[in-house]
Amino acid sequence: MRDCEGIEIVGGRKSEPTRRRPPLATRIRQARRAAGLSQSQVAELLGLQRPSVTEMESGNRRVSSDEIVELARLFEVSPQWLLGVEGNDADEHLAKAQLAARELTKLKPADLDRLLELLSSMRREEDE
Repeated sequence: MRDCEGIEIVGGRKSEPTRRRPPLATRIRQARRAAGLSQSQVAELLGLQRPSVTEMESGNRRVSSDEIVELARLFEVSPQWLLGVEGNDADEHLAKAQLAARELTKLKPADLDRLLELLSSMRREEDE
């Protein structure tokens, strides 16, 4: 049930509407995790307090253009990718491939071999 303002009523009490995380916040979190860094490590590298990084990732803090450039450098992605700016498909594909490559370097050799076999199998299925 919703009231006249569109706020959902749960158990007789108003609940706050669900707020979607902005694309920048989502991408900062995604890139940080792919880089294998904690929020504390990112904060230290940027000269910030950890709650500032938490707020960036939740979309509750504005991120300056200088911070976007520094985050992109730190995570080895483009500022455009962090911002979710629609580039061409090749740029988007490259950014995702770079994130995936960093994750692959964290795998054990045996796991990497299994993953490569899986990818080869998927390509063969597509060709059939």
